[in-house]
Amino acid sequence: MNIIKELQNKNHPHVLGGLDILKYIGPGLLVTVGFIDPGNWASNFAAGSEYGYVLLWVVTLSTIMLIALQHNVAHLGIVTGLCLSEAAVKYSPKWVGRPIVISAVLASISTSLAEILGGAIALQMLFGIPIPMGALLITAAVLILIFTNSYKKIERVIIGFVSLIGLSFVYELFLIHIDWGTTIYSTFVPSVPHGSLLIIMSVLGAVVMPHNLFLHSEIIQSRQINAKGEARIQHMLKYEFFDTLFSMIVGWAINSSMIILAASTFYGHGEHVEELSQAQVMLQPLLGNNAANIFAIALLLAGISSTITSGMAAGSIFAGLFGESYNSHDTHSVVGILISLGVALLMIFFISNPFQGLIYSQMILSIQLPFTVFLQVRLTSSKKVMGKYANRLWNTIFLYTIAAIVTILNIWLLIQQFTD
Repeated sequence: MNIIKELQNKNHPHVLGGLDILKYIGPGLLVTVGFIDPGNWASNFAAGSEYGYVLLWVVTLSTIMLIALQHNVAHLGIVTGLCLSEAAVKYSPKWVGRPIVISAVLASISTSLAEILGGAIALQMLFGIPIPMGALLITAAVLILIFTNSYKKIERVIIGFVSLIGLSFVYELFLIHIDWGTTIYSTFVPSVPHGSLLIIMSVLGAVVMPHNLFLHSEIIQSRQINAKGEARIQHMLKYEFFDTLFSMIVGWAINSSMIILAASTFYGHGEHVEELSQAQVMLQPLLGNNAANIFAIALLLAGISSTITSGMAAGSIFAGLFGESYNSHDTHSVVGILISLGVALLMIFFISNPFQGLIYSQMILSIQLPFTVFLQVRLTSSKKVMGKYANRLWNTIFLYTIAAIVTILNIWLLIQQFTD
């Protein structure tokens, strides 16, 4: 990353101008790719086709949460030199830290399931390959890419292509008729239609993903900024936020545009998206008859890239249980990767409705999220862990409020499931 090279080559921090800040935009875009993974596609298309524009506020709320949480967990890695998993095991009681980290491993399985399933659906659209066989091919390809580290060679190509498709959804907003008044209102004003809570939770879980919090802290801590002196820590803490903010806003625009397009294309005509292959028609105004193939290729690349990320996150989480950092050649990291991808692959063989499988997998992430957030905030608010960089009181309250909101939504969902 250019940001790391620059930090390593400078001995003293200095004040940057507006153009200089652009040099720090980049690493967060890797996280943004997770915004347009198969789980997001399914959740957004379901939200727009079933409820129109009214659930746009969920993306806005989720993005605000994500900016705060990703920025906060990055601080943990920068200051301590530990990823979230390592810090949880080191600084939390065994009966608190370890169970939460283990639950995060289980959440990574749910993430991997969605990513592998999305890639398999793409292979079915392109070549007619059955879902189970496609899932096996996706898993094998990802394992090869992770364990040979060859994914780094194609990473930029995948990110560039998938981002282009994602941004094409944004561009299409100017090509079709949209009720902008309702869109703007729904973007900021919450509304919970009857029966929509499952979709709300899946959208929330698709944006604020527990494994990304663990992985972000892993990536940051692997650079060992904390070992490079106080000036380097303060420099990185200051400008990391610009990268996070810019990248998350891009993700917000892409997610919102998917819901808007689904609302205009399907909801307005009384249709519901029940398969991802239906959603390719949303690209036809921009791509014409080639929309189906390009949509499937984008979905395939999104599935592969996000499965790689999910596998790496699982390796990082599991290695942290043993006080170790991620290393694709280390036993504990390898076991974590194999557990996440292997169990997810096995589960796919028993899923009868792939689209619903994607929706429920994202809901599971949302259920685990409060545990990770409460743990993270406890660590970053501790002076024992963070020293003078511990969260200020207002920040602690804000972050705990985020955890409380997700917890309340989860409880509401459970009550609704048992009473309906």
